[in-house]
Amino acid sequence: MSTTLTVAVVQQPAWPDKAQSLSASEEGIRSAAKQGAQLVLLQELHATHYFCQFEDPALFDLAEPLDGPTGQRLAALAKELNIVLVGSLFERRAPGLYHNTAVVYDRAKGRVGQYRKMHIPDDPGFYEKFYFTPGDHDSTRGEGFTPIETSVGRLGVLVCWDQWYPEAARLMALAGADLLLYPTAIGWDPNDDGEEKSRQKDAWTVIQRAHGVANGLPVLVANRVGFEADHSGVGDGIQFWGGSFVCGPQGELLAHAGEETEQLVVQLDMARSENTRRIWPYLRDRRVDAYGDLTRRYRD
Repeated sequence: MSTTLTVAVVQQPAWPDKAQSLSASEEGIRSAAKQGAQLVLLQELHATHYFCQFEDPALFDLAEPLDGPTGQRLAALAKELNIVLVGSLFERRAPGLYHNTAVVYDRAKGRVGQYRKMHIPDDPGFYEKFYFTPGDHDSTRGEGFTPIETSVGRLGVLVCWDQWYPEAARLMALAGADLLLYPTAIGWDPNDDGEEKSRQKDAWTVIQRAHGVANGLPVLVANRVGFEADHSGVGDGIQFWGGSFVCGPQGELLAHAGEETEQLVVQLDMARSENTRRIWPYLRDRRVDAYGDLTRRYRD
C-alpha cells in the first residue's frame, strides 16, 4: 500500500426517487475523483430517503440484490474513474431477508466485498429492526467484523449504529484494518433544543474520533444532510446534521464538513498509523486474559 492515500467523503441529501439520489451521489463521486481521490466513501442508504422513520411493508420494494441496478451503476463508476468506492444498498438477500449493506467496489475488479450492518437500532424515528436483519459474523467467510481487501488497503467498513460500539472498531483493527469507515444517517429531532442538539452531535463526533485514537487508525465518516419528513405523520421528521469528517490516527480532525452538500478530499499519510502505535502501543498492552466478561450482556 502506498504511503500517501487520497480519500474522499461525499455528503449529500437524498430523496425517495433513486434516480435523483444516485445522480447526486454520482456528482459527488465524480467531483472527488477529479480532485484526485483514490478512495471515495458514500453515506448510508444514499440511494433513497431514510425510509426507516416508520414501518411500511411496501417499502421493501426499495431493496435490491447486490448486483442490482444500483450496484451495477456504482461498479461502473469505480471502473470508469479508477477508484475504490464504498457505497450503500438496501439489500434484498432472499425473500423476506433484507440487510443494510455497505458494498466495496475496487476499480476494474468490481465488487470485492460487502459488510452487512451488525448493530440494528429500534428507536422513535429509526425503526430499522423492521427492515434489516443483522449481518452474520464468520471471519472465516469474510463476514461481520472483517476488513475488506482492496487495492488501497484493508477497509474496516462499519455502518451508522455500529459507530457507537468500541468493540466493532477494535475487532476491525485486530483483523488488520488500515482505515475505519462509517457510512451513516443521523440527525436531530426538530423538537430538540439547541443545547441537546449540540450534545448529540458532539458525542457522535467524539466517539468516532476516539475509535481512531484507541486503534491508531484514520477514520472516515459520511453523513447525509437535509430535512426528511416522516410521511406517516406520526413523527416530525429528521434534520440530518451532516458533519462528515476525516480524522487521523490520533483523532486529529483533518477535514470537517458543515450541514450542506459537500465533498471532503484529504491526503492521508498511512505511515502515521505505524508511528502512532509505536508511541501509544495499546494493542501491546491489552490484558486479553482479563476481558472475558465482555462477552456477557451485563455483570450483575
